[in-house]
Order: sequence, then C-alpha cells, then structure tokens
Amino acid sequence: MESLRERKKQRTREALLRAAVELFTTRGYERTTVDDIVEAVDVSQRTFFRYFAGKEEAAFAVQRTAEAHFVDAVRARPAEEPPVKAMRQAVVEGWDTLHEVIESAVPVELYLRMYRVIESTPALLAAHLRRSVEIEEILAGIIAEREGLDVDADPRPRLAVAVFSGVMRLTERQWSVGAESGLAHMRALTVAYLDQVGPELMGRWDSR
Repeated sequence: MESLRERKKQRTREALLRAAVELFTTRGYERTTVDDIVEAVDVSQRTFFRYFAGKEEAAFAVQRTAEAHFVDAVRARPAEEPPVKAMRQAVVEGWDTLHEVIESAVPVELYLRMYRVIESTPALLAAHLRRSVEIEEILAGIIAEREGLDVDADPRPRLAVAVFSGVMRLTERQWSVGAESGLAHMRALTVAYLDQVGPELMGRWDSR
C-alpha cells in the first residue's frame, strides 16, 4: 500500500508532467523553459529535476508509458497468433484502453496533441526516432521468443517488426498533418494502414 509521502510525490510528478505537456502544446517545446513549468506548478527547479532529467524526458514521459503498455500487450497476445497479427491486435486494442493507461497524468486529447508537437519539432522527432529503434529491438526479441527463433540467426522477427513499425510511422505522420485530430480518427487510420499489410502488398499494384 502506498504511503502518504509516495502519493504526494506521484501527484507532484503528474502535476509537473501535465503542466509541461500543456505548455509544450500551447507555447511550443522550444519556447518553453523549465522555469515556465515549475512556475505553473509553484515548485522549485530542484523539484522538477528530482523527477525528470530535463525537458525532453518530460516531453516523452506519457508516450513512454503508452509504449510500455504496448510492449506488454504484445507479450500477452495468444501464442498461436502470427507475429504481425499479434502486434496489430496489441496496438489496435491499445487505442481502446489508452484512457486507462495515461488519464492519471494527462487527458488523451492532450497526449495526441503532443504527438503533433513531436512531429513538428526536429529535436523531439530525432529523439523519437532513436527511441523507435530501441523499441523495435525489444519487439524483435519478443517475437523471436514467441516463435522459438534466434533473433540474431533468423531475420524474420526484425523484418516483421520493421514492416510493422514503418506502417505505424506512416500512420503517425499522416495523422499529424491531417485535419482530424481525435482518438477515433487515429485508431481508424491505424486499422486502415495495418490492414494493408499482407496480400494487398504482395501482388501487382496496378489495375491490370
């Protein structure tokens, strides 16, 4: 059972996180300082750095929670599911339960707005892509273990994850520049693009 002190620390972290994301999405990441964030919560810089190494860590904190939820969901998929289907179901069902995962920190709408900030801020986008490579390696290891393969001897786990991740990157990019910004649209776009992975990409693409 959490102590009163632990609950207070969690509330402080969540307040800092929400203030940071709200400022990043309204003022812009580069125009927001740590001083701005701590002023919004009425705490010291020292308190901020007790919870976050810097602005970048705060910018990605909610996304990291969602990523961990997705990775755990892939691990939990039924063993009989093919690899790409397991990842597809994990991400699609993850959109349905996203509120439960992140709402204690920020509303889903604010989380989605932060996606657009990441896509439009070069420093954040570079960090996001670096992190994506790390997640791909974790997923490839999970897929290899599920299939009883050596991830370094058999290229298929990394290939499957690379295809899946490429589709997800396209989804994020298309959604971030589109007119619709809600969760329902993001989910629908994810499903539509993932459904193209399979026979639709294997045959001829022309109309003949």
